[in-house]
Parts: sequence; C-alpha cells; structure tokens
Amino acid sequence: MRNGLRQSGGRTAAFVASLVVVMLIAAFMVLGFLLLRGHAAAGAVAVLTVGVFGAGWAVMPLFLPSGDETLDPSRLVMLPLRPQPLVRALLVASLVGIGPLFTLCLAVGAVAAVAHGAAATVLAVLAVPLVLLVCVALSRAIATANVRLLSSRKGRDMALLSGLLIALGIQAVNFGAQALGRAKDLSVLDTAAAVVGWLPPASAVAAVRSAADGDLVLAVARLLPSVALLVVLLWWWRRSLVRLMVEPDGSTVGAAPDTVRDPARGRGPVARLLPGGRTGAVMERCFRYIWRDPKTKAAWVSALAIGALVPMFNAFQEAGSVYWACFASGMLGVQMFNQFGQDSSAFWMVAQTISSPADAYAELRDRAYVMIAITVPFTVVVALGTAAVTGGWSQLPEVFGLAFALLGAMLALGVVASVRYPYSIPQDSRRNVAPGQGGMAIAAIFGGMFGGPLLCAPLIALLVGLRVTDHHGMLWLLLPLGVTYGALLLWGALKLMSGRMYRRLPEILAAVSKG
Repeated sequence: MRNGLRQSGGRTAAFVASLVVVMLIAAFMVLGFLLLRGHAAAGAVAVLTVGVFGAGWAVMPLFLPSGDETLDPSRLVMLPLRPQPLVRALLVASLVGIGPLFTLCLAVGAVAAVAHGAAATVLAVLAVPLVLLVCVALSRAIATANVRLLSSRKGRDMALLSGLLIALGIQAVNFGAQALGRAKDLSVLDTAAAVVGWLPPASAVAAVRSAADGDLVLAVARLLPSVALLVVLLWWWRRSLVRLMVEPDGSTVGAAPDTVRDPARGRGPVARLLPGGRTGAVMERCFRYIWRDPKTKAAWVSALAIGALVPMFNAFQEAGSVYWACFASGMLGVQMFNQFGQDSSAFWMVAQTISSPADAYAELRDRAYVMIAITVPFTVVVALGTAAVTGGWSQLPEVFGLAFALLGAMLALGVVASVRYPYSIPQDSRRNVAPGQGGMAIAAIFGGMFGGPLLCAPLIALLVGLRVTDHHGMLWLLLPLGVTYGALLLWGALKLMSGRMYRRLPEILAAVSKG
C-alpha cells in the first residue's frame, strides 16, 4: 500500500480522501447504533446490518474496484511458502485496508447497540474480532477457490451474470429499505432478524443480544455458527492454496480453431452503420471492447440493469416520478470515466495515432460518440417506460432536457477524469484497479456522482423557478436548453483536455499499463 501511494501525489490524495469519506460514514453509522441503544428494534437492526454487510464481503471484493494484493495468491505460487503459514500471513495482511477498518467500526457499533450487562460485554469483546475475521476470511477463501475459474475465459464470461446479480441484489436492498421507511415501526424486522441471527457473521451479534437478555445458553449457541464458519473457511482457504500451488492449471488451455475467419467477410452489421475514417475506427474499437472484454461488458450490463431497474421500480411506488429517468443517463455516463483504462497496455497503439492536440480531440470526441450512441436511446426508452407507468407524459420534454444535460455533464467530467486521473484495469478478473490506484478510482466515481448534478444546477434552478411561478407552458424550453447545455459542457471539456492529453500521453500510457 505504501509503495502504491508513493508513486504520485494524486494517488495519495485520492486515497486519503477516500479514507476520510469512509470514516465519516463509519462514524455516522456508529453514532446511529449508539442512538438505537435501548430501542426495542436495536437488536434486529444490528443483526440485519451485519448480515447484509457480511454477504457483501462474499462478492463485492471480486467485482468492485480494489487494489488489495491479498485477493491474488497466485502471485506467491513460485515462492517457497507452505500453505498453513501462508494462510495466517494473508489473513493478517488482509486486515490492513479501508474495507476491514470500516467493517471493524460497523461491528463495534452493532455490538454496542445490543450489549447490556457484564456477560454481554464479555461476549461483545469476542464477537467484534469474530465478525471481522469471518468477513475477511470469507472473501479471501472464495477468491482463492475461484482464482483459476476467474482467470479463465468461462469465468470471465460469468462476470457478466455476476454483475447483473449484484445490480439486482443492490436494488433489492434499496427497495427493502424504502419499504421499511414506509412502515409505521421497526417491528417488521424481528422476523427477518430471527432467521439471519443464526447465519454468520450476524449470529455473533445475535449472541451478544441473547446474552444481554440473560439467555447465556442461546448466546453460546448463536456464537457457534460464526466460530464454525471461520474454522471451515480457514480450512477451505488452505485447501485451495494447496491446489493452486501444487496442481497444474489447464483451465485456460483451449483447442485450436477449426476454421479461420475469412477476411473477405468484412465488418460486422453494427460496424457497417458507423462512419468511415478515424471516427468509425475509434467507435468500432470501443464497441468491440464493450462486447468482447469481460470487465467492460460486465460494467455495461450492470449499468444498464441498474439504470433501468431504479427508475422503473421507483415508478411503481406511490410517489413514483418520470424524473427518475435522469438516473439512467447519469448511470451510463459513469462509463465515460477512465476511458483509457480499458485499453490497458494496448493504449500505446492508440498513442501512435495521436500526433497533435487535434488528434487527441478527435480520439476523445469519438469515444464520447459511443457513449451517446448507447445512452441517448436507452434514456428515451426508460423515460417512455416510466411515463407509461406514472402517466407523466406531459413531463417528458423537461425530463429529456435534464437527462441530456446530465449526460453531457457526466461525459465532460469523464473526459477530464480520463485524462487527468487514468488508472489501470488489470486483465485478471479478480481486481478492477491496479494496486495503489483504488483510491483514485473511487474518487473519480464519487466525483462523477456529485459533480454531474452540480453542473446541472442552472437547469435544475430554472425548472424549479418555472414550476414555482406557474409558468408550466414554458417547461418545454428545457429540452432544447438541456441538449445545448450538455453539448457545450462536452465541447468545452474536449477543447480543454485535448492539449493536455497530447502532452500527457507517456504518463497516461504508464498509468493504464500498470498491473
């Protein structure tokens, strides 16, 4: 981690900023748990929160940006290390990072909300490290067991389905929280907590809750599943390391193709619709990345799924609004960030075609065309779908104006972030960011989430002003204004960053080739 942060001041600043944000969130969560202390629903909330977070540890480190070297034990295969000491070393090393620190704070807050009495306090001292160790060991054991599958072509293709499942799972939690917010009290959580309280690592928090209620036998019984799972995970982890370090790997060996594609067949049907020259070549290359590169494909499928599910699910709510269609353009606009990372070390071939700021401008512009070609029709379809559910057909002009302005803002921010803060996307599917660049990736994502709406503040203010002053007949003006405003933002970013991109080509190449 130190060596990664020493490479540039920008990465250090991004890491520190990410750490500060995560710790602020952790502080508010701990404060919330302390405020729940003594409340009738405190135990249910603590158990369910830890349970959901433990499930996230099982899958999130595999598919979200991470620079954690402990997820890749294959780097240690050629070293004279025995599996048993290696498990202990990797487990301790895995406790260093922002994720484990946040998990520790979460566990402390959860047990603090339910611990009452001496017995519960003693059990809480055991439950906190147990929750942390189960979460970390779970993610590492799963990563090690699937390291060969994830590095094979079949495993990379499975990332597409995994991204969709994660998107659906996140939305299920989101709308479950919304349904809970509409409930009159938190007693509806008791049934779910009664089940989750027997599942690790939430069972450790439920054990503290049982000890606080005076039932020590039930407390010990609830603690045992977490202890047993930790033992099983460590055994499974060690067994996977033995298999990884001893057995040969033939998962990536494929048969030679029977036939060779005839070059005379020419370009595909989508490529034939693209313009000629440099623009068509750049757009075709980007479309091929989206279709063929497993990580790029998984990112796009997740963005498309979330971009459609969130507006439609909210449209079916009582307070559903067609304005949720703007979420679709914003979600897909995030794909503009780190445009050169998907090229990896092959970016040097792109760099050979850039001999002036004008070439850099064309490269960035043509990549933005790809985003526009996908996002605009997708946003239109989502907006029409939400309007059909909510009946807000009359609001479509201003919705389209805001959505296209937000798209322009996100593309403009993506151009700036791609040139100024590029980072590598390693070819293996265990990590989406090279070591030392995770903070930069997270900072870019959060910058887009908050920067896009902020840049659209003038249009939002105009919309609010027209509605407050009852000038509803003028709301259609938001459509041409939004399209123009978004186009101007993108054009300004392209003009501003084209010269910088031309001058920083060696630095960009070094950044995206890392890992």
